[in-house]
Amino acid sequence: MPKLKTKKGAAKRFKLTKNKKIKYAACGKGHMMSHKNTRRLRKLRRRHILSGGKGKLVKYLKRILPYG
Repeated sequence: MPKLKTKKGAAKRFKLTKNKKIKYAACGKGHMMSHKNTRRLRKLRRRHILSGGKGKLVKYLKRILPYG
């Protein structure tokens, strides 16, 4: 069986947790931080878990991150 290739763009944006859930960083931290309130920025700091409700997306991401 040949090795599978990882999509490097996805590997930089998503990581898999120990239980194979997909972890990602929220968008909205690129620029203009002074216009966003402190509570919002604090919530954007942490990583989010992709919910299981998005079935096709989760399935696709797990396929392009084979060795995550």
